[in-house]
Amino acid sequence: MLGFRFSHYTKPDQTPFDRLFDIFKQLITYTSGDFNEAISWLTELDKEYKLTEPDYGIGDFIQELKDRGYIREDDPASGGISITPKTEKAIRQQALERIFGKLKKGKSGNHSTKYTGSGEEMGSELRPFQFGDSLEQISMLESFKNAQVNHGIGDFRMTENDLEVREKEHKTQTSTVLMIDISHSMILYGEDRITPAKNVAMALAELIRQRYPKDTLDIIVFGDDAWQIEIKDLPYLQVGPYHTNTVAGLELAMDLLRRRKNANKQIFMITDGKPTCIKEHGRYYKNSFGIDQKILNKCLTLAQNCRKLKIPVTTFMVASDPYLQQFVHEFTEANNGKAFYTTLEGLGDFIFEDFERNKRRNVR
Repeated sequence: MLGFRFSHYTKPDQTPFDRLFDIFKQLITYTSGDFNEAISWLTELDKEYKLTEPDYGIGDFIQELKDRGYIREDDPASGGISITPKTEKAIRQQALERIFGKLKKGKSGNHSTKYTGSGEEMGSELRPFQFGDSLEQISMLESFKNAQVNHGIGDFRMTENDLEVREKEHKTQTSTVLMIDISHSMILYGEDRITPAKNVAMALAELIRQRYPKDTLDIIVFGDDAWQIEIKDLPYLQVGPYHTNTVAGLELAMDLLRRRKNANKQIFMITDGKPTCIKEHGRYYKNSFGIDQKILNKCLTLAQNCRKLKIPVTTFMVASDPYLQQFVHEFTEANNGKAFYTTLEGLGDFIFEDFERNKRRNVR
């Protein structure tokens, strides 16, 4: 009788470098790119959990990081060391595997729709040849069959009426802006909310680069003001002594999307609190006590403007305080968007699921 034999799965052995490198990448994200602090943490963890081996110590690990191009000496005289772009990419890849590890590798670059038209990938549907179809679309096998049936082998010839073509699947592209709150509350009360937000941003960036390279992803941070950052800057991102100027973040996000020519546009906002700041005539108007109606009204106006422009805003609230739900509810209703109250651990799943869902909406 045929069947299956199951045995205990043993994870392939990692080299001493690989084991330490996995931990190092997490620490360098936590320390916002500070190599010395990350190595100090790694040394303490080694003392407690015996991470190294008798013939391979932390010094060997540091030397191998240099030899492999993961770190560089900024100033040999002072001993300053920083990570390289190779490490930044490795950190994004690790974030992708940890957060979106359930993904299977797919065809990169496009989001499918139900429409046929100009595109890069051949579909399965056949139709008669029409003026304007490209030669690459002609299905030679089906066309030869038609010619044989229509004209016979003795008088074999092929005419335009014998030709059949395969439809190309129309593909659409999506422009996404990811807004990350870096106000002081993101590390308030001893809870680190910024590191999970950075990890999700890095994973989303790497996902789009690998699977949907024709999409665009812009990342902005907002505190008292809002500004755009590069993907390579994500590991170094830190919280500042800022209030939460959601209005500035939305205005910048809309400005970035206005320049994009893609049909589908969306905003993802990761935050843990209500808006507490706006800028008027070069001065900051701030109020951290309760929900300020003046600030709220400006947020709701922008939410409605996004709705008119068919830009959905999905809010990921990484705090569950009941009084925050009022703001999120009103904001989401004004935009006709979505809101998720999520734990830090579940943030990645929520963002991926919503990204995948939004990319499937029809092109209009």
